[in-house]
Amino acid sequence: MLPFQLSCIRQWKDAAETVIIGGGCVGVSLAYHLAKAGQKDVVLLEKSELTAGSTWHAAVGFHQPGSIRIASTPVRVDELKYQMARTHWHPTPQWLITPEKIKELFPLLNMDKVLAGLYNPGDGHIDPYSLTMALAAGARMYGAQIYNPALVSGLTPTSDGKWDVQTPHGTIRANRIVNATGFWAREVGQQIGFDHPTIPVHHQYVVTATVPEVKALKAELPVIRDLEGSYYLRQERDGLLFGPYEKEEKMVLQDSWVRDGVPPGFGKELFESDLDRIMHHVEMAMEMVPVLKNADIINIVSGPITYTPDLLPMVGPHQGARNYWTAIGFGYGVIHAGGIGKFLSDWIVTGEPPYDLIECDPNRYGKWTTVPYLCAKARESYGFNNVVGYPKEERFAGRPTNRTSGVYELLKGKASMGFHAGWEQPHWFYKPGDNAGYKPSFRRTNWFGPVGRECKLVMEKVGVVDLTPFGKFMVKGKDSHKLLDRLFANTMPKVGLTNISHMLTPTGRVYAEVTITQLTPGEFLLITGSGSELHDLRWMEEEVAEGAYDVDISNVTEDIGVLGVAGPKARDVLQKLTQEDMSDASFKFLHCKPIQLGGINLRAIRISYTGELGWELYIPHKDMAAVYQAIMAAGEDEGIDNFGTYAMSSLRLEKGFRGWGAEMNCDTNPLEAGLDYFIKLNKHADFIGKAALQEIKAKGLKRKLSYITMETDDVDPEGNETIWLNGKVVGNTTSGAYSYTTQQSLAFAYLPVELCSVGQKVEVEMLGRKYPAMVVQEPLVLTEPTRTRLQKKSKA
Repeated sequence: MLPFQLSCIRQWKDAAETVIIGGGCVGVSLAYHLAKAGQKDVVLLEKSELTAGSTWHAAVGFHQPGSIRIASTPVRVDELKYQMARTHWHPTPQWLITPEKIKELFPLLNMDKVLAGLYNPGDGHIDPYSLTMALAAGARMYGAQIYNPALVSGLTPTSDGKWDVQTPHGTIRANRIVNATGFWAREVGQQIGFDHPTIPVHHQYVVTATVPEVKALKAELPVIRDLEGSYYLRQERDGLLFGPYEKEEKMVLQDSWVRDGVPPGFGKELFESDLDRIMHHVEMAMEMVPVLKNADIINIVSGPITYTPDLLPMVGPHQGARNYWTAIGFGYGVIHAGGIGKFLSDWIVTGEPPYDLIECDPNRYGKWTTVPYLCAKARESYGFNNVVGYPKEERFAGRPTNRTSGVYELLKGKASMGFHAGWEQPHWFYKPGDNAGYKPSFRRTNWFGPVGRECKLVMEKVGVVDLTPFGKFMVKGKDSHKLLDRLFANTMPKVGLTNISHMLTPTGRVYAEVTITQLTPGEFLLITGSGSELHDLRWMEEEVAEGAYDVDISNVTEDIGVLGVAGPKARDVLQKLTQEDMSDASFKFLHCKPIQLGGINLRAIRISYTGELGWELYIPHKDMAAVYQAIMAAGEDEGIDNFGTYAMSSLRLEKGFRGWGAEMNCDTNPLEAGLDYFIKLNKHADFIGKAALQEIKAKGLKRKLSYITMETDDVDPEGNETIWLNGKVVGNTTSGAYSYTTQQSLAFAYLPVELCSVGQKVEVEMLGRKYPAMVVQEPLVLTEPTRTRLQKKSKA
C-alpha cells in the first residue's frame, strides 16, 4: 500500500460540505476558492494524480507576452470591430491595432494580407502543472483535503438531498458534489443517470527546434491567432509552437470513449500524431510566418480535449438531481480554471450566481442531445473555433434533432430555421424572388426585406407563428399557490386569468420571467422561454425540496405545441373555427379558455408577444398540424400568412416589451429594468428577493433601462453595444432591431439615471463607428389593447 494511501485512510473524512471529483486545474481551482472563501470541509478526490487528463499536455508555459488576433480579410476586420463594440462597456485591456504595430510586435510575420489585429497585452500562457500544483497548495493551506489516488466508484443520493460518495478508501457523506472530471465526465454522470454531452477531440500541436530568427529576438513574441488559417502560434523557448483546428472532415473524435467509456488507467497517455491531417494549416502558418519553412519539427503532441455541442462548458447545478453540480466540457480548462473556480465558489457560498452565465448552464441540454447529435456538433464546433462569429449565427450539423414541432414538416421548406433548445423554429419565411437561405452578415442581409413584409402582415392582416419551443410546466397540488407565491414577485392570477411574473434571486435580481395561468383551482400552467426550460425547472424544484411543499411539477414542454395567431384580423379567422365567442367582451385580454377549434380541444390564451390582437393556442402535439392547416384555410380571405421570430422581435421592441436574457437577467434587478408593474412588494407572501428589493428601492437606482432610437445606415443594433457620451463610456444596449413601422433603428439600453431623460443624446458604437442616438418615450408603437382602450375612452 502506498504511503499516501496509509495516510489517506488515517485522515479520511466521512463527511464534507463539498466533494469535488476531479484533480485537473478546474477542480483544484474550485477547491482553492471554496476553502479561501471560508467553507469548511472541502474535499477533492482524484482517481490517479493531479493534472492527469487534459491538463498535463496543454501547450503552455508561464509567460505574458500578449496576443494578437490577425484579421486578413475585410469581414474579419468587421468581426474585430463587432467584438470591440461589445468590449468597451465592460472594460477589457484590448484594442485594435494597425498592420504597422503588428509588425513591430511580431517582426517575423508576412504582412502581405494583414489588415488589422486585436491586441491584448495581458494575454499569455502558463505551465499547467505548476498552475495546478500552486492551486492545490493554496487549497490545502486554507483547509481543503485532497485525496489521491481516490477513484469514485459510486454516487448514492440520500433522502435529504445529500450524497454518499463511495471510494476504495471509504464513503464520504457530502452536502453537494461537483463533477469536474474532464473527459471522464460522462462516466461520473452515468453513475447517477446522466449522459452528459461531452466528447474528447484529438487536438494536435507542433513544436519546432531552435529557429535562428526567433533566438535573435530581444523580446518574446506575442501569441498569434490566425483566424483564416485556423491556428494559434507562439514562441516556445527559441523555437515556435503552433496548434491548428482542423475542418470537420479531417478532425478526429474519440467517439469510442462515448460508446464504451474511457479506457481504465488512461491518464497521461497521448494519441498517435498525424502530420498529414494538419498539413493545410501548416502551409498557411508557413505563409504567414515564413521562418517556419526552414524550421525542424522536434515534437508533435496529440491529446484529448473535451468538447460540448456548442463549445461552451457546463457550469452550475444540474436539474434532475439535488446538489449535483458540474464543471465539465472545457475545451480550454487551463484558461477558464481561475474564473470558473471563483464563479462556482461564489454561487455555492451565496446561493445564487454572482453574474449571469446562462450560456454555460448545464441545463441548456436535454434528452434530445443524443450521441449522434453530440458527435456531429463536436465535429462541427472544432472547425468553428476560428470561423467568423456573425450575429444571429446558425450552425446546422446534427439538425434537426428528435425535438421537432407538429408543423415542422409543413414549414421547413418555406423558412430559414433557427435552433432553440433542440427545436427548429422559423426565423423568417421565403417568397418567390427572395434571396433565400442562411446568408450571415454584420450588416443588413437577405432577411431584412422579408422580415419587414412579415411585420406589415401582423400589423395590417393576420399572421401565424410557431411558438412550440416555449418551456411549459404544470404545477398542481395542495401547496401549489403557496409555492408560486414564494417563487414569484407578482400575485397569482385567478382561475381563467393569465399574468406575467418574475422569479428573483435572494439579492433581488431577475432569475426568470414566466407567464402564469391558473387553469382550475390550484392547477397552474407556467410558460417560459425555450432556453430557460430546465434552468427554471431546477430553480423551482430546489424550492419545492427546501420548503417541503406538497406539489407536483411536470414538464410538459414536448407534449404541447403552441401557435401564435396575431393581427387585426386574428379574431375573424379564429371565430370561423369555433363556437366560442371570441369578442372583446367575452374573451378579454389575459384571459384563458378551453376551446374547440376545428373540432380539436385546446387552450387559448388571449396574449400576443407582438403586442397586436392575438391568441396563443396550446395544442396537443399530435393535433398541431391539423389545427395549423385549419387556421390557414380559414384565413385565406383575410390574407393570412406565416411569420417568424425575427419579425416578432422587431414588433416586441416597437411595443417596448422587455425580454428575459436581454433587458433582464441575473445581472439586473426588476426595478431598473422597468418591471415595477409586475413586482408586488405589498403582497402578503414573502417572495424570494422581496427584502433585497425593498432595500434597493429605499437606496434608489443608479441606472435605468432606457429606450433609444438611432440614426443608422446599413447596420442595426443587436444588443451589448457600447454607449458613449463626450468620449466616455456611459452604458450598453441590451437588444435592438429595425422598427419597420416607424422606419428607424431602436434599442433598449442601460444608462445612468441622470442620462435617462427623454431627449438625451448619446452615441452607440457599431462596427467601429459611433452612431447618433437619442432617448425617446416608450413605446414607439402602442399595443393593441392600449389602442383599443384609448379609442373607447375617446368615444366615451
